[in-house]
Order: sequence, then C-alpha cells, then structure tokens
Amino acid sequence: MIRERYLKVLAIAFAMLWITLAIAPYDRDTWLLENALLLLGVFVLWKTRRSLPLSTASYTLLFIFLCLHAVGAHFTYSLVPYDDAIRTLSGSSITEALGLNRNHYDRLVHFAYGLLLVLPVRELLVLFARVRGFWSYFLPLDIVMSTSLLYELIEWGAAVTYGGDLGAAFLGTQGDEWDAHRDMALAGLGGLIAALAIFAVNTWRRSDISLDWFASLGRLDDHESRR
Repeated sequence: MIRERYLKVLAIAFAMLWITLAIAPYDRDTWLLENALLLLGVFVLWKTRRSLPLSTASYTLLFIFLCLHAVGAHFTYSLVPYDDAIRTLSGSSITEALGLNRNHYDRLVHFAYGLLLVLPVRELLVLFARVRGFWSYFLPLDIVMSTSLLYELIEWGAAVTYGGDLGAAFLGTQGDEWDAHRDMALAGLGGLIAALAIFAVNTWRRSDISLDWFASLGRLDDHESRR
C-alpha cells in the first residue's frame, strides 16, 4: 500500500535525523529530558498507524514537527544556531534585521505546534467523536491550546524538580518572565491559522477533506462523508 510505504519513508528519515542528532548533543541531560515525550509520541504514532488511519498530510505535518523538536533537543532550544545558518546562506542576520534580543527557535516550535497539529487532531475528532461543522474546527484549536498549557505546566514542574542548570535549560525562558504566555499565544495563533486554512479549503472544495479521506478508507459511509 502506498500509504504504508510513505510512512516507512518518513519513519526512516526521522530515525536517521534523530540518530545523527543523538550522537553529540550540546547537553546530554537536557537532551534526554527533551526526548522523553518525543520518543513516546513516535512510538504511539507508529503502533497506531493502522488503528488511527490519519491522512498522509497529517503524518507529514507530524513528521515536520518532530524534526523541529529533535533539532531543538540537540542544541537545547535557546542555543539553536538558526541565525548562523541563515547568515551562512544569505549573508545577513535575521536577529539583527528584526532587532531580536533572544533566540526565538522555541517560539517557532510553539507556533509550529499549533499550525501543524490541528489537522491530525481534527481527523481524530472527525473519525472517533463524529464531530462535524463548527465544532470540528473549534475543538482541535481548543485541544492544541489546552495541551500547550499542559506542556508549560510540565516544563515548570520539571524545572522545579531538577533545578539548577538542567531545569533552567529545559524551561528555556531566557530571562523572559512572560515566556510561557507568549509560547501559548503562539501555539494558539498557529492553531487558529491552521483551522481557518482548513475551513477555507473545505469551503472552496465544497466538501470536507477529512471526511473524504476516511470515506475513501471505508471508515465512513457515503451519507456521513457528505455531511
């Protein structure tokens, strides 16, 4: 099956990236802490690839997010050298151009969390909770925002538990007292953009891409796929 082969390609590509980044991370303890949830998520996604038949688009979005997180875990989020990479490629500094005073890679990943996970969450709700209409756009956004809040609480708990440099590196506030609030706001913004984009595509197509996907797999009957 084409979908199964595609998922294997994504899995192999991610495994190669992850192994490469695991060889010599900037801080091994922080890397281990950052990878705990990542590895659990990858394991669940692989084991449920048949029982939770997400679309190839959803798996691609999840793959991109996991790659972004793996890079952040390797360098620690506050030290990802994206500015050096951009300077090497273009000769200019995005930090200087935008007047930034901190490393914003963590902000990018929080934004990407909302942007990239709304579609997979929506597909699960459409298939298993039979969510339709307005709620099929609002609830994925709500879940993304609530889990973003939950992650901030996990970060805070880990920082309190481990303390010292490890706790500070995992928390990654970089001296910003509003860091958690901005992270959650960016996740919400990314999720809102994704929800509106899905709504726009469905309106333009005059059919729901998620319903059509599951109908093509025989997971929904024709009547449901037209709702």
